[in-house]
Amino acid sequence: MSFSTVSRVKPPALRPGDTVGIVAPASNVKRSELEAGCEGLRRAGYRPFYFDSILEQDLYFAGSAERRARELEDMFTRDDVRAIVCARGGYGSNYLLESLDLQKIKAHPKIFVGYSDLTTLLTYFSDAAGLVTFHGPMVAKDWANEGGVDLPSWQAALTGSSAWELSLGAASGAKGLVEGAAQGALYGGCLSILVASLGTPYEICTQNTILFLEDVAAKPYQIDRMLMQLKLAGKLNGVQGIIFGEMRDCLQTANQGYTLEEVVLRVVEQLNIPVAFGVRSGHVTTGNITLPIGVQAELTVRGGQASFKILEASVIAPQKSWA
Repeated sequence: MSFSTVSRVKPPALRPGDTVGIVAPASNVKRSELEAGCEGLRRAGYRPFYFDSILEQDLYFAGSAERRARELEDMFTRDDVRAIVCARGGYGSNYLLESLDLQKIKAHPKIFVGYSDLTTLLTYFSDAAGLVTFHGPMVAKDWANEGGVDLPSWQAALTGSSAWELSLGAASGAKGLVEGAAQGALYGGCLSILVASLGTPYEICTQNTILFLEDVAAKPYQIDRMLMQLKLAGKLNGVQGIIFGEMRDCLQTANQGYTLEEVVLRVVEQLNIPVAFGVRSGHVTTGNITLPIGVQAELTVRGGQASFKILEASVIAPQKSWA
């Protein structure tokens, strides 16, 4: 399947006062963190909703795979739920792939937000259903913490703005590694989860994309190995540009004699495409940025600085009512 041939399905925009459905497709959730995140959503003007079964536990999962799959489908089909935000990542989304009713999800397109292990579902819904998905803040993680959510990108991505630019000034921590300019469909997520798809029926589709890659607490040689696996699998062929995340805690030792930027450049520098580093989406220290997966975007790197633009709306804005 070629990503570029999939017709995009954009969900309706999120509005003030809308109900946000919360799901746990992967690891189990602590009630205190869930409630703290719900309060964060309320302060932002939304009405959080979840099923009581979200607090179930089966080993390290949020209940059985069947429970998690039905919870997710139910949130997609409920008329009162406008957007679906994952409680947390962890591990376990891959258990849902064989049992989800993709046609039911495609028939009820909604905003779906998550990161980390949820990369499995972000890319699956994008590749197989053509649904625009969102790599961004989760309830029991980012919404539960003061300053955990980058509100400007959340609003721009989810409320119907057309073209918008991500602020990547000096304060953002982002930098340019390889100069150039490119356009493509934004795609990607957690590097280790993307690599885990290789060789399965749910293998990622990276052709003609601007590829976003992030991870947490992976040692530099592990990042190197995963990038090389993508390269050797042909998944970097046809990629138009690459954006790395903050890559939090991706160190061998505190006093190592090399940088992670040097490590990744060994793999990607010869691709002759623009490369940026340090965009805070996913596993971040603060201000988790919302990135729409599947929409056209533009990456430009000049003089060590990066600029990144979303070239189209990622949601369908509500129609105006006329008196």
